[in-house]
Amino acid sequence: MAASWVLSECGLKPLPQNFRRPTAGFSSNHPAKVRVFRSNKSVTDLRLASAKISSACFRGRSWGLKVSAPLRVASIEDEKERVNGVNGVGDEEELEFDPGAPPPFKLADIKAAIPKHCWVKDPWRSMSYVVRDVLVVFGLAAAAVYINKWFVWPLYWAAQGTMFWALFVLGHDCGHGSFSNNPKLNSVVGHLLHSSILVPYHGWRISHRTHHQNHGHVENDESWHPLSERIYKKLDSMTRILRFTVPFPMLAYPFYLWNRSPGKTGSHFHPNSDLFVPNERKNVITSTLCWTAMAALLVGLSFVMGPIQLLQLYGIPYWVFVMWLDLVTYLHHHGHEDKLPWYRGKEWSYLRGGLTTLDRDYGLINNIHHDIGTHVVHHLFPQIPHYHLVEATEAAKPVFGKYYREPKKSGPLPFHLLGSFIRSLKKDHYVSDNGDVVYYQTDPDFGGFPKSK
Repeated sequence: MAASWVLSECGLKPLPQNFRRPTAGFSSNHPAKVRVFRSNKSVTDLRLASAKISSACFRGRSWGLKVSAPLRVASIEDEKERVNGVNGVGDEEELEFDPGAPPPFKLADIKAAIPKHCWVKDPWRSMSYVVRDVLVVFGLAAAAVYINKWFVWPLYWAAQGTMFWALFVLGHDCGHGSFSNNPKLNSVVGHLLHSSILVPYHGWRISHRTHHQNHGHVENDESWHPLSERIYKKLDSMTRILRFTVPFPMLAYPFYLWNRSPGKTGSHFHPNSDLFVPNERKNVITSTLCWTAMAALLVGLSFVMGPIQLLQLYGIPYWVFVMWLDLVTYLHHHGHEDKLPWYRGKEWSYLRGGLTTLDRDYGLINNIHHDIGTHVVHHLFPQIPHYHLVEATEAAKPVFGKYYREPKKSGPLPFHLLGSFIRSLKKDHYVSDNGDVVYYQTDPDFGGFPKSK
């Protein structure tokens, strides 16, 4: 039971609406504070002020740049709408920016800002990344075996585990259909890549789809979604340690594939799992058979080369890959210095949920793992190929405004993210049982491993 509570990762299919009915208001535990401006004038005064400013050609003021919205001159009606909104614009008093308030833009506004060529999928270019990564994987293994020195193996494990993670990201693109417009090509490549690193392609693909469809939803999300206060307080001390103490959360993914997330049932391998609908069962069986074939191949290789050699070449890099997957997945939805909202009921929408995701900078790893750190645009538009995500994000930033959180710049290697990960695990424990806009709260009595007396 403890293992199933540890896990919270990538998974998917819309879940039953088992959350509370929408309630008025929301629970807010110190939301992020970013400074914008507010007017203390009435709406009528603002209309008159807006008309006067228009007649003066906005002389002396930069009104259009003070909103978290597409850069354009505001009409009187737009001005009225923004003043009435939480994150509206005025000219005098300061107002706290509320990240949980509905944004003053729509999904269509973001889409329109992204260049058309960013939506084009090039299967040849996608395949070139597959060829590159596979050659690197075999090259690293050959080099490690040839040199076979004790000091080389740790370097090999780190490098090869990172490359396994890169293979996963390419298979992830196949699952989203951003690899190519050919479903058969996506399926074949996705099975080859994911089966090679012991991931059931279709089982994961369907589960991950639910994560994207329900991102930012307290109950219906599948990837590291928060525990409610009621559920959290039912956890025994060992389960809390496994869920919130490093390194255990970084080892969760294989267990999640078998047992799913806390409070949810089903396996990514079983065709009759709650994750899947009847017409998806054949796909799940196919992926499970591919996974089983890979597992059998590894068992056979252990007899050919010996279990120790297999552990060195494959076993340890596999767990490095798992750590990458858990770390990256968690940090794209947690760990920002400001509190991020989670939603329920009528307050949740696809756009508002997607705006709670985070971009991360991984330094030199950005190119290796195919810019998966450029995550906000990816979550909103998963059909955009990974090689266009950076450009698409730059084009969308003026629309996002303060709803986009600029990632902290990384050195060559993203060691700073380990600090963000640990700090988040220490303070992001549960959300309130009540309210449709909620923020993580901290259990002051939880301190990790119990102290010896």
